[in-house]
Amino acid sequence: MVFQKSPDGGWGWMIVVVSFFTQFLCYGSPLAVGVLYLEWLDMFGEGKGKTAWVGSLASGVGLLASPICSTCVSTFGARPVTIFSAFMVAGGLMMSSVAPNIYFLFCSYGIIVGLGCGLLYTATVTITCQYFDKRRGLALGLISTGSSVGLFIYAALQRELIELYGLDGCLLIVGALSLNILACGCLMRPLQSHSTALPEKPSLEKGPDEYLIYNEREKHVYEENINILEKAGSEEKGGFTATCGECKKESLATANRLLSITPREADTYKKKVAERTYFCKQLAKRKWHLYLDYWEETVDLFKNRVFSSLFIAIFFFDIGGFPPSLLMEDIARSSNISEEDCIIPLISIIGIMTAIGKLVLGILADFDWINTLYLYVLTLIMTAGALVLIPFAQSYITLAILSGVLGFLTGNWSIFPYVTTKTVGIEKLTHAYGILMFFAGLGNSLGPPIVGWFYDWTKSYDAAFYFSGLCVLFGGVLLLAAALPCWNSLGRSHPPEKPLPNIYPYKVASGV
Repeated sequence: MVFQKSPDGGWGWMIVVVSFFTQFLCYGSPLAVGVLYLEWLDMFGEGKGKTAWVGSLASGVGLLASPICSTCVSTFGARPVTIFSAFMVAGGLMMSSVAPNIYFLFCSYGIIVGLGCGLLYTATVTITCQYFDKRRGLALGLISTGSSVGLFIYAALQRELIELYGLDGCLLIVGALSLNILACGCLMRPLQSHSTALPEKPSLEKGPDEYLIYNEREKHVYEENINILEKAGSEEKGGFTATCGECKKESLATANRLLSITPREADTYKKKVAERTYFCKQLAKRKWHLYLDYWEETVDLFKNRVFSSLFIAIFFFDIGGFPPSLLMEDIARSSNISEEDCIIPLISIIGIMTAIGKLVLGILADFDWINTLYLYVLTLIMTAGALVLIPFAQSYITLAILSGVLGFLTGNWSIFPYVTTKTVGIEKLTHAYGILMFFAGLGNSLGPPIVGWFYDWTKSYDAAFYFSGLCVLFGGVLLLAAALPCWNSLGRSHPPEKPLPNIYPYKVASGV
């Protein structure tokens, strides 16, 4: 289906608004799950590592299932997927209000809500890209701030709802609020496709020459079938009961039907069967070649030194950088900081600073004299430093400052597509970005439980955040080493005898 040209405005701005509120409503609770995390710890009495799986699954499942989400949106469209996913998110939140144990929450909150959020994210990004071309970066930047604003508001909202109505009432109300996504989905009007005439159905009388072999080879098939049936009927004459007589009548009836078929109708039918068989073989062959091409392209991507370092860096960044947004409230409680001292929830500070970081880093990435890869590496190294400083923070002010710094640096998600594009090229962006999002989801899912297990073993968050900082630092240093221009000069000084496959080397900007 070919869509009309992107309007870059008009109803597209309404798409931006409803996509913003869609991400606001669906990601508000999963990103602010740190408030619910404290309640689940007290309610079920499980370890911090096991309880952290709920929030990590809610954030990681959508990324892990990104290929499935993309296929659903491509097949059914953004509007149906948004409406269906609204029921998934609302149903998962409401089911979580009656959870009897932590394992039920793994399914209801972690998988159902997480998968619904992944579908909604893919739908909003897809339809926004369809409506915008020249202003696509601005439109995507605006809708991506919806999740950050949702984190900022839902952290305080869920805390207030828990105090007023309890945990069960909070989840029911938040689930009911997410039903407003239905209204947003109804406004996602798809672009009209170009009106094209339906292709004329091919005549069965005019098949390709390769089908004629079937007519010669199977010239008397219908006569042979009739002879077989007549022979079966003659063998049954003597020794069977009434049931066998019914079988005989049925066989004779079938023979009569076959006898009534003219040779021309039989040839037409056989030609149709041959045509369908040929097309099925061609389709299977084409799918197999696409499958092989996909894996060949994947291997070529991993031959790229910078891309291989990039997927390791994003994996370790999410292992170490995601846990603070889930565990910061519990870190404050472990440091004997009372809730009265927390004027603004620490998770809310992370949320609003993430929105600011996305905008600021996105603007910096547009300057020609700034290398986006080095900018991304800088955010990783600074994140590692902030994580290592968390064990030394013993007051609300210090934790609030570190939360703001971590939130701002987490906004490097806005420049990640720029880095990916410059690494592999625009032609392979979709394939490469899907692979990177899979590893990001894997890191999101593993990070909080690992930090929680460190606390369960040591009864302190100190070792956990030292480990997190080292993970992020390792990813940043590895990516920096892979992107150094000395590798390109080394390759030019020793040219290979035979041409190597294209590995899309990263070209460092001349201004750096």
